Amino acid sequence: MCQTNKFNAEMKCKKVHKKLIFYLEGDLPEKEAGEVAAHLAQCVDCTAFANDMKRTLGVLQIEKSPEVNPYFYTRLKARMENRETAPKQIIGYPVWKKVLQPALFSVLLLAGVYTGFKIGGMANAEQSAQAYAETELVPFLNEMESEPIETFLME
Repeated sequence: MCQTNKFNAEMKCKKVHKKLIFYLEGDLPEKEAGEVAAHLAQCVDCTAFANDMKRTLGVLQIEKSPEVNPYFYTRLKARMENRETAPKQIIGYPVWKKVLQPALFSVLLLAGVYTGFKIGGMANAEQSAQAYAETELVPFLNEMESEPIETFLME
C-alpha cells in the first residue's frame, strides 16, 4: 500500500496496478490517466512498480520487432538453387509398389478365405457330436470295457 495518504487516496494501489499497463501504453481515458499520474506522484511504491513495468515493456517492445536482415531472401534463394536433388528411384520399385504388392495381397487374401472355408466345412455338427460321443462320452459311461468289475473285486 502507499506510504503517504493511505486511507484518503483517490485511488488505491491495487486499482493503479490494474490500470498501470494501459496507462503506460496510453490507452486510458484522460480522466483516469490523470488520476493514475496523480497517484504515481504521491506513492513511492507504485512509482517504483511503474518504472519496473516500463523497463519490462521496453524490452518486450524491442524483442517484438526484430531487425530484418535485408539479404535473407537472397541467401535463401541461393541455398535453394544450390541444393542437390535426390537421386532418382530404382526403375523396378514403382512396379513393385503399384502392381505386385496389391496382387500379392489379393492372392494371400484369397488363400486365407479358401483355408477358412476348408476348415469350416470339415466341422459338421452331426459328425462332431458323433465323434465326441464315440471317443469321449461312451468310454466314460461304459467303464466295463476298460476295467471289468471282476478284476476290481479280485484285487
